[in-house]
Amino acid sequence: MMLLIAFLNTGEPTVMNTGTHPTVVRTGRGLSIAGTRTTLYSILDYVHADWPPKLIRDRLNLTEQQITDALDYIAAHRADVEAEYQQVLHDAQEIRQYWEDRYRERLAAIAARPPKPEQAAIRAKLAAVKARLSEQ
Repeated sequence: MMLLIAFLNTGEPTVMNTGTHPTVVRTGRGLSIAGTRTTLYSILDYVHADWPPKLIRDRLNLTEQQITDALDYIAAHRADVEAEYQQVLHDAQEIRQYWEDRYRERLAAIAARPPKPEQAAIRAKLAAVKARLSEQ
């Protein structure tokens, strides 16, 4: 008999009887499928996109038991899992925005620098090729 174990925000263990090994576990990445790097949040991305379980299973390379246990867990703890999922999406958006801003600033700083003298010859060749292509 598998025990499906996870700790929700309450800190209390949640156990579902599903076989001989835990399928859903809490890791540093959040609720995950045991033995994989697949989170329940990844599965929720596909569930929200209305993918059928078989396609989710195939896409994430999960077993029938893993996808069934994960979907059962999500259904049994929908509110808590959805709240964590929304927090994960929010955190991911903040991180993405931070790095996009940093990248934009870095590109602006690079573009503002004067060209290196050792690149003058190659820049002249590139300009000549561009001019020739624009004439055609």
